[in-house]
Amino acid sequence: MPNQKASIINIAIVGGGKYCKELLEKGTIDYKRGEVNARFVAVADTETNSPGMLVARKMNLLTVSDYHKLYSPEYEIHLIVILTPEQDILEDILATKPGNIRALSYHAFELFWKAIAIEEQKLRARNEEIETILNGIQDFIVVITPEMDIVEVNDAFLEKMGYLHEEVIGKKCHKIFQGLDQQCSIEAITCPLNDVIKNKRPHRQVITRINRKGDPRYIEVSTFPVWEKDGKISKFVEISRDITKRKKDEEEITRRLERLVEERTKQLKETHDKLLHQDKMASLGKLSASVVHEINNPIAGVLNLTKLMKRIIDEEKSSMKNKAQFNQYLDLMETETERISRIVSNLLAFSRQSRMELRKVNINQLIEKILFLNSNLLKINRVKVVKSLNPDVPDLIGSEDQLQQVFMNFVSNGVEAIEVKGKGSLYIETNYSLKDNEMVVSFRDTGIGIPMENRSRLFEPFFTTKKKGKGVGLGLSVAYGIIQEHGGSISLDYGNEAGTSFIIRLPLFQSHNVDGGPNGGD
Repeated sequence: MPNQKASIINIAIVGGGKYCKELLEKGTIDYKRGEVNARFVAVADTETNSPGMLVARKMNLLTVSDYHKLYSPEYEIHLIVILTPEQDILEDILATKPGNIRALSYHAFELFWKAIAIEEQKLRARNEEIETILNGIQDFIVVITPEMDIVEVNDAFLEKMGYLHEEVIGKKCHKIFQGLDQQCSIEAITCPLNDVIKNKRPHRQVITRINRKGDPRYIEVSTFPVWEKDGKISKFVEISRDITKRKKDEEEITRRLERLVEERTKQLKETHDKLLHQDKMASLGKLSASVVHEINNPIAGVLNLTKLMKRIIDEEKSSMKNKAQFNQYLDLMETETERISRIVSNLLAFSRQSRMELRKVNINQLIEKILFLNSNLLKINRVKVVKSLNPDVPDLIGSEDQLQQVFMNFVSNGVEAIEVKGKGSLYIETNYSLKDNEMVVSFRDTGIGIPMENRSRLFEPFFTTKKKGKGVGLGLSVAYGIIQEHGGSISLDYGNEAGTSFIIRLPLFQSHNVDGGPNGGD
């Protein structure tokens, strides 16, 4: 069925008194109520300056002094509303009007108008009550049209954001909230209205808005759509609150916590360094005790040769034979003295605080150095060292001091594990793979092994199965950290049935610049 345009009802008023004025001011000239269109087109009154006639002329309506003229077909009047109480006027209109024009009597109008006034009064009181409630709410309440126009706000919004009522009503929300002349479309500013339209449900978020002075404020916004019967959104109701103080308090608390964490981390690092030094000194003391005999032997040799040379000098005259013998003694003394010097130098190097100074490191030479330093410890504990050091392994880039500390720890742990059994072997192997950019170093002993329940805790700081005074449980933890700093890994080989086997993997080349180049220079 084709759409038909709704008929327009033209209404004329007879009587320009108080009721006429109120009806024209409160009613609309063109209004719709469902499918009905109606409008006021004319006012008739013998008094040309009556209140209703004056309003009618301002509204550009037809004004006549004789209501009979309203019957003319050219005005197309459909309804005459009689707003004067004279009975004779009512009777005359009913007798003279054409049949196509209807009439509403004064008393019927007055009845309806008073009823409407009572409802209007109730509605006004209700509106005032709602307005009081809204203005008493400390949250911001803003009503916005789909065209982004602000049509209502409560007092809390005006007070906190620094606006007057007339500065906000009728203005675009993006102008008031963000100071923008166009709709919020940049990535930094999210429009909550767009999210409501997109998702077709209420939306909540925290956004930044500016007040009248241009100061940024953190606002927690909840946006609710108001739906029309046809499914379209007629308005948006925003309920929001200023959480700037809370956000700033949270940021301040976060800063304080960060400072506390930083200070606590610094304290823990200092404590860790002290404990690490203690652990290292304990190891050094144990190592020193084991090399005393190693140092005493060359010292005793040097002392005996010195006494022998003095006795020869005292008892015999100098001769070429004595000179040659003296040279032989001096060579032995030099060799033994250099041996003592190497042992002492290695001990001093181990006792220094390690720093991450990267340079070329020959792993095989480093292992030989450590075995030399521990030779007497190995001999005393009847530990046989079986080496399988690949002579072709290239130098890697790392901290020689720290890697020495790691390997020293594995040798020391291996000796202690074998010591319990009385004797055993320590297997040390080095290999490499250029394809995988990897150096592999393994330490395997035939000692007592590690119980299954302790294996998962091996690298935990301060975890130790040693007796009191033997260590603080930092050796493997520190070794693990050093190898990780070098970009490598340590793992326990569970396939070894007897004893313990550790596998260390280290990258051959790192991205650090050492001696002029990323791979170690010349």
